[in-house]
Amino acid sequence: MKRREFLGAAAAGTALALTHDVARAAGAVTQLAAKAPPGFVPFTAPGRVVRVKKPGSLAPNGIYPKPDAAKQMLERVMTELTGKTSLVDAMKLFVHPQDKVCVKVNGIALTNMATNKEFVMPLLDAIIQSGVPATSITVLEQYGSFLAGTRINAQNVPSGVKVAVHNNSDATMEFRMIPGTGVQTKFVRVLTESTALINVSLVKDHSIAGYTGALKNMTHGMSINPHDYHLHHASPQIALLAAQDVLTSRMRLHLSDVFKVTAHGGPLDKLPQYRVPYEAVMASTDPVALDTIGWEIVEQKRAEKHLRTLTAEGRAPAYIAAAGTLGLGVADRSRIQLRDVTI
Repeated sequence: MKRREFLGAAAAGTALALTHDVARAAGAVTQLAAKAPPGFVPFTAPGRVVRVKKPGSLAPNGIYPKPDAAKQMLERVMTELTGKTSLVDAMKLFVHPQDKVCVKVNGIALTNMATNKEFVMPLLDAIIQSGVPATSITVLEQYGSFLAGTRINAQNVPSGVKVAVHNNSDATMEFRMIPGTGVQTKFVRVLTESTALINVSLVKDHSIAGYTGALKNMTHGMSINPHDYHLHHASPQIALLAAQDVLTSRMRLHLSDVFKVTAHGGPLDKLPQYRVPYEAVMASTDPVALDTIGWEIVEQKRAEKHLRTLTAEGRAPAYIAAAGTLGLGVADRSRIQLRDVTI
């Protein structure tokens, strides 16, 4: 067996061996688990992913989506996911007026390949219209430059909504050892003070982890020392971090901004020739299923660019299967229900 194949197999095997240890550890540390408001049961649909495409949804610059198109696509993906007839009614299934909501965006690749404000603004409006006070919503990113990449700021969000960056330091919880990694971390304050997490990720190649989407946007985007969890292509570390009660108890909805895809050279935007238009959005309550489909999209675009598969390059994102093994969602492609809609 080649060395890279051995490391990948070892990472997956480690995740299997650690399943029970992680479950026990997550059960032993419960003081940071959030509880939904009394009587409220958030909507969940394991293994279900909805993808909505709209040709022509990108502006002429090919970078940002048209605001009306982004809003229309958000409403359609949410109503298809939930069966409701409006965006606000759909949002009511995920958040309650008593919730404190953290909206995690992603701007590490800066303005040309970031979560787009045109997609996030109607989301914030819908959360407010569903009954959550604007003052109970925080848009979160890691650094100021990353937040600037999304073009979201304190001046353009709805009045009362907070905008925050954590700079890998704004955390109030005690250090926690993540079983199976040998490394301690803290999750950041905005997350631990929230009761609900809405995760707005991207679909990108990642030079270390192979793929970065919903799971990594949470784990490495909301802990204070993400660089300590990159060994062996971050597998199974991403899965082990995602299994912590701090995240599992708060996850309500995972949205993916797929107006563009980074097929190679991610997570930054240093090779713009591999940043390709896709003009889609996705939604799921299952981050594992969503990342399985996202990885599939990246491989499709890599093939179109005549690039080797991530597996052939020795950096297949084994953490996705590991997360499935840990019960965080569905990784088996044959068990994922993908609904495709073109509008």
